[in-house]
Amino acid sequence: MTFEELKPKVIDILHHEEKLRDEKLLQICRLLEENIDYYDWVGFYFRNGDKEELILGPYVGEPTDHTVIPFGKGICGQVAVSNKNFVVPDVAAQDNYIACSLTVKSEIVVPLFVNGENIGQIDIDSEVLDAFTELDERFLEFVNEEVAKLF
Repeated sequence: MTFEELKPKVIDILHHEEKLRDEKLLQICRLLEENIDYYDWVGFYFRNGDKEELILGPYVGEPTDHTVIPFGKGICGQVAVSNKNFVVPDVAAQDNYIACSLTVKSEIVVPLFVNGENIGQIDIDSEVLDAFTELDERFLEFVNEEVAKLF
């Protein structure tokens, strides 16, 4: 399924009034993981209140030990500080990478802003080297803009 075909499905999931926010986020993770071949782990991390750390939110994929990530640590922790997208074509070449699985080859993290404040991010791992393009970035920015409306 193309990104353009997925956009209305994202919006549809987020507009189900009877579902809780975390249920909607989990459905988004499932939608992306099931419909984009190279999205092997899809999840959200959120800022833990006033603490400078991220807490794992809804996700789909292999279980992870990284349920709390300090700001600045790993790709997710760096995005929490920089407020910028981070695309890692080859995780093996990245100094500050926190290995979740030996099968992960590339990663993309896109921050989630609510009222201009970075409250979290969407994190995607791929078992394909150099999997992510600018099209992934734009699509995930769209996803996060829509998710931001839940907060």
